[in-house]
Amino acid sequence: MSPDSFIVTVATAAVALVLLLGLTNMLRGGSANRSQNLMRLRVVLQAFAIVLIILVLWWRGH
Repeated sequence: MSPDSFIVTVATAAVALVLLLGLTNMLRGGSANRSQNLMRLRVVLQAFAIVLIILVLWWRGH
C-alpha cells in the first residue's frame, strides 16, 4: 500500500470510528452533549478526509 493510500485509509477509518462511537453513545442512552460533540468531530474529520482525498487525487494526476 502506498503512503498516500495509507493516509486516506487512516482518515476514513477515523471518520468511521467516531461515527460508531457517536451512534453507540446514542443507542445506549448516553449523554446527548457527548453525542453532539462526537458528531461535530465527525463532520470535521470528514471534511479533513475529503480534502486529503482531493489532494491525493491531484498528486497522483501529476
